Amino acid sequence: MVTMHQIEQEQRATLKGSVQVEGLSVVYRRKQYENCVLDSIQLSIQPGEFVCLLGPSGCGKSTLLNVIAGFIKPSSGYVLVDQTPITRPGADRGFVFQQYSLLPWKTTFQNVEMGLRIQGVSKAERTERVNDYLNRVGLYKHRNSYPHQLSGGMQQRASIIRALVNSPSVLLMDEPFAALDAQTRHMMQELLLSIWDDLKTTVIFVTHDIEEAIFLGDRICTMGVHPGRIKSEIPVHLPRPRHFDDTLSQDFIDLHRRVFDCIREETMKSMEAC
Repeated sequence: MVTMHQIEQEQRATLKGSVQVEGLSVVYRRKQYENCVLDSIQLSIQPGEFVCLLGPSGCGKSTLLNVIAGFIKPSSGYVLVDQTPITRPGADRGFVFQQYSLLPWKTTFQNVEMGLRIQGVSKAERTERVNDYLNRVGLYKHRNSYPHQLSGGMQQRASIIRALVNSPSVLLMDEPFAALDAQTRHMMQELLLSIWDDLKTTVIFVTHDIEEAIFLGDRICTMGVHPGRIKSEIPVHLPRPRHFDDTLSQDFIDLHRRVFDCIREETMKSMEAC
């Protein structure tokens, strides 16, 4: 008898967005000084999975994300995306930075369409796809506005759909909501989950916020420091769709305590090193 789990596994096997990290290390050397930022990272992510990398400052979360993006070359080990070795940045991986990275001399529409224009997508198709994404995140009426005319939340919405409009297999997000106020941050988290639920793009999300990791993720990979490594992988079995009220549930609180206990020791190590 075929189980539901087997069916889901077979369906995922046909999807794009698998990520395999094997024996990944990043070591910076300068004269006699050596700093091991990442040490023997092993990580496997399924297509359509939402994985959060959680840990204190200095644990190598952003470095790992940048290696997967192709911005940094590892000292040893490798990364595969859909069984293809990563040696440089590519359109199969979208990246959303912590700081708003919109070009100030371009309108919202022009910023979002930039990747499609570089790929040579026709003007008619660019217009249709960009307008569709602008509508998804409530920015259509601001399509002709420049970044300085947008709020922080609007700018980050534009940054997210700029990455997604190119249909990447994997979306990499480096603390994208860290600079937002609490209310806007919660709204952006719910918006991101809504978009992800529609597109089922694989997401690797870097954060140092436990509540954010639990609210967003299917799985939380906690990272240790000195050197950076995967300390534990904690599944999040909370039902979807999720809403802010879910953060008040007992299951959420219990999971928060478990994750906090897991990273507390690493946070203390990070503080002592400073």
